[in-house]
Order: sequence, then structure tokens, then C-alpha cells
Amino acid sequence: MIRKLLLAAALAVAALALLLQIPLPRDAAASPEPPVVLEALNPARPGDANLVSIQPYLTSADYASAERLRRKLRGYLVKAQDAGWLSQQTLVVFPEHIGTWLVAEGESFLTFRADSTSMAMLWAALGNLPAFVHQLSSETAADPFAAALFKTKAVTMAAQYQQLFASLAEEFNVTLVAGSIALPVPSVKQNRIHTGTGPIYNSSFVFFADGSVAGPVRKRYPIDSELPFTEPATQPLPIIDTPLGRLGVLICADSWYPDTWQQLDGAELVAVPSYSSPDGIWQRPWNGYNGAAAPADVDSADVGALSEGEAWRKYALGGRGTHLRAGINTFFRGALWDLGDDGQTTAVLHGEVLQGQRRDGAVISSLWLAQNNNAR
Repeated sequence: MIRKLLLAAALAVAALALLLQIPLPRDAAASPEPPVVLEALNPARPGDANLVSIQPYLTSADYASAERLRRKLRGYLVKAQDAGWLSQQTLVVFPEHIGTWLVAEGESFLTFRADSTSMAMLWAALGNLPAFVHQLSSETAADPFAAALFKTKAVTMAAQYQQLFASLAEEFNVTLVAGSIALPVPSVKQNRIHTGTGPIYNSSFVFFADGSVAGPVRKRYPIDSELPFTEPATQPLPIIDTPLGRLGVLICADSWYPDTWQQLDGAELVAVPSYSSPDGIWQRPWNGYNGAAAPADVDSADVGALSEGEAWRKYALGGRGTHLRAGINTFFRGALWDLGDDGQTTAVLHGEVLQGQRRDGAVISSLWLAQNNNAR
């Protein structure tokens, strides 16, 4: 009897292990998506440089493989290219966390059919059980499960992220701000992104047309949903030389704080890759600062009086970046498990604030600016 029970248990474990290796079918979970919209935020003139915001529409299934994600993102760049919007004087900006969900890459169909991110991550952990348990045993983050899973897949995630965005920058001959990705102690050594041992940071990287990479830019103000598994950065924010001029990157909430803007005092251009959640939040009353105390220059009467979208315009790039030559704020849209999303492409150009469509779908926006003779 005992032997039969042990045999049954062994068969069940084997069956589960086999099930966890079944990939998502190529066209599984595909559903009709809204058509891609192209919008010029201002008129172009011959020879103008430009910032291009790619607001993608991504689903959980797009992360089933790195190649599937690459094809999706390449499709947006092809549309921008066909519109005549890409050149050596183009800076392309993708949204926050576009690389983070590579944590699900290569996992079984159960990960992508899950109803929630917590279940999806559970299936991903089960698919990497020995390595995950090893990481979990020594994890000290407030959310040890999430931190252990990201560390389990960190090396693979970093390599996939770099290959994906470096190849796109090279193919389309552009400079590219690759949104962000959650990695443990990321660094760039000999033109490769490396991961280390220690806390996870929400980090961005800039890729150039020759395939080289600059960064990392680590997020200094994680929001409440990130704090349990990511660390607030203390490293100074870099200013990066590009063909368009000196560039700073502020990851989402970092664009809401005067001290981060002070660190970018020498930047001409600022890219703000962002993720705003849940669905419909931009029309709801603003609940105030999230993840850290409000700066002294914030009017407390605005909490509950402004909408979330109005607060973004007043206290993020639209309010704090009007001194710039130009800047652009790009948001993530799609259907990632139960996360939800919202946002509206926002740009500044010599003191003027320009906004694109607020749309639950893919939007490619171009902000045109005169070429800079002092560029990289």
C-alpha cells in the first residue's frame, strides 16, 4: 500500500513537472487589439531631430518568449519608420517595467493563463523550483517570494533584455531608452549588463545605434507596490551623452521630486518611462504621493481635488520639466494579468506642455525638435 502511494506521488510530481514545461502555443491567448495610432505632437521641419514615445499594447502572452516580445516591439518601430519618424537623430522611449515581465519568459502555459500576477508568479516559481528555493532560503526582502523569483531569473532576464533592445536600436539606427527592468544590483561592464548579489533595483538603460549600452539608471523613489521587493536607489542619476544632446532618465515617480530634477540640472532632454495603474486611475481623484513623503512644494489642497492625470501634469514632467529643451513621458498599456494600466503621453518643448491621446491601445507619438550641434 505504501509503495502504491509513493508511486502515485512520484507520478503526480512527474506529471506536474511535465505540465510546467509545456510552453504557451504560438497564437494562444491572442485577441484582437486596438489599431495602432500615430500622432505628431507638433509639426516637423526638414532635418528635425525627434523624440518618439512608444506606448505599446502588451498582453501577458507577449512575454511567453523573448522573440515574441521582440517581434511585437519591432512592429511598432516599423510603423514609426514607415511614417518617416526614425533617423540617427531620433530618441525612442519605451515605458517602465517593459523588461520586468521577462520574469515570465519561457514558462509554461499555466503562467500565462493565470488570472492574477500572484498566480502567474507562483507557476513561474514552480517551473524553477530548485533555484527558486535556494534563493528564497536566504531572502530578506519584505516580499521574499517576488524578490527570490526575480533573482532566480535575473541572469537570463538581463541577457534577453539587452539582446532585444540592442538589436532594435541597431536595426533602426536610433538611440533607445529601454523602459525599465527589475534586476539585482545591475551594472554595465565591458558593454554588457551584469547582475549582482544584493537588492533588486528598478533600472533603466540606454541603447545606441552601434549596439552599445549606457546605465544603469536606478529608480530612487519606488512606489508602494514596488517597495516590498525593490530597493530605493542612492546612487546619483547619470546624464548620458546622445546624438540629440545630454539626456537624463527619470523612472516614473522619480519625475515627481525636486531633488531628482536637481541631479539632472545639466540635461537638455529628459525621458520619463512610466507605468500608471490600475485601469481608469487618471480620471479618479488624486490620492497624493505614493511610496515616499510629498516634497515641500506640493500643495496639500490638491490631494483629492486634482485628478490623477492633472496631478501628473502639475507635479511630474509637465510641471517640473518646462525648463528643458525637450522631454517626453511614456506609459505602458495593455492587459497584463490583473494589473490594469492608464496614462497619457506628455511632452515638454521649450516651456510648452503637449499631450497626446489618452487611449487604451498602442500610440506612437513624435515630438519634433531642431537638431543640436553640441550632441554626442
